[in-house]
Amino acid sequence: MTTDLHGPLSGYAERLHATIGDRHHVASPLGAWLLLALCATAATSLDRDAPTVAEELAEALGTDLASAVEVTRALLDAPHPLVAAATALWHRPGQGDGGPAGWRAALPASTEVGVLPDHAGLDAWAREHTYGLIERFPLQVRPDVVFALASAQATRISWANPFEVADAGSLGADSAWAGRLRRVLRSPSHGHRGAIVTTTRAGDVIVHAAPAQAADGAGLVVLSVAAAPDVPPADVLAAAYQLSAGAADGAEPAGRRSLFDLPLGATPLWTLREERVRTRARNGREERHEALLPCWSARSEQELTASALGFPAATAALATALDRPVQGFEARQVAMARYGRYGFEAAAVTGMFGVVSLPPEGIARTAELRFGHPYAVVAVATDTRADGGTGPWHGVPVFSAWVAEPEELPEAESMSQ
Repeated sequence: MTTDLHGPLSGYAERLHATIGDRHHVASPLGAWLLLALCATAATSLDRDAPTVAEELAEALGTDLASAVEVTRALLDAPHPLVAAATALWHRPGQGDGGPAGWRAALPASTEVGVLPDHAGLDAWAREHTYGLIERFPLQVRPDVVFALASAQATRISWANPFEVADAGSLGADSAWAGRLRRVLRSPSHGHRGAIVTTTRAGDVIVHAAPAQAADGAGLVVLSVAAAPDVPPADVLAAAYQLSAGAADGAEPAGRRSLFDLPLGATPLWTLREERVRTRARNGREERHEALLPCWSARSEQELTASALGFPAATAALATALDRPVQGFEARQVAMARYGRYGFEAAAVTGMFGVVSLPPEGIARTAELRFGHPYAVVAVATDTRADGGTGPWHGVPVFSAWVAEPEELPEAESMSQ
């Protein structure tokens, strides 16, 4: 079983990876897609006034806006035990309270809504929601930023069955990595899955699935897919997304090839050998798959400004909902991943800013206030609470004074700090 999100997300992933190109990278298409879906809550209520924006956003999402909102709410309001996920919508004080308010009720209950933090606050939010794997928010707060939208995803898992270790030469004579590495990972004798599969986009591919399992039955499967060296990366990624549709259920992929239909010997993707064994397999023909993979890690940062990724439409929808005259936007994602013998960890933070043009040049006057004669001082308590209310001390004058005899600044306090 898969959710209705798999198809739209596969299409979105293809566009996102295409904008990044062929360089070594990691990304979270889900993280970017979730931001668009949050904006769909606004566009749903505005599509009568801005049909073009709603249509562009739906095209980027790969589904109708109502479905995107429903799926997003289901994901965020029922968190997965192995995948941390968070979203937030922030705005400048007094600059996000306009526009129709009904769309806010459609946001997932877990979405944080409030005043735009400073950059230290955004960094703290990124660390908090990614187990500390992402230390900095991908965008810098400036005076022209009027609202921000963010999503974060993170996972840190241990394999249900750890890998074994093999000599890197096992990657084969055709592998350039065999000469650069000393050791690689070998799949264990049980617990992992492997296959050779014929796909539409990438031809014959090799597939390896490493599962992690949580105590309550929720889990995560990391799928690795390789095609012939001359197959374009976009086609291999597309094949991987296609095969991932059944990975959660452990379903046998369509197009799986029997090892008894393939010739013995070596290819750039596999080496097929045959031996006599005792087996209970039907017809006495047993098929085994062993996988050899390198450890790897990646840290990437990518702009999300291409029109095909949907953020121009998302910005327009949100700007209208917040009743802000936004002139532009910024959108960027930072992501990391690490794949090793005992587990896998990955995280991504995606951010979008709506910006206005800075005001034109004018004239400013500065008053230098000089307390050069006797003056009064009153110390007033503040007592604000997390719910926005105030406590009994709020506004109470605690100390007061009349200053008529000034003193020299102590020498120790006159030094530069």
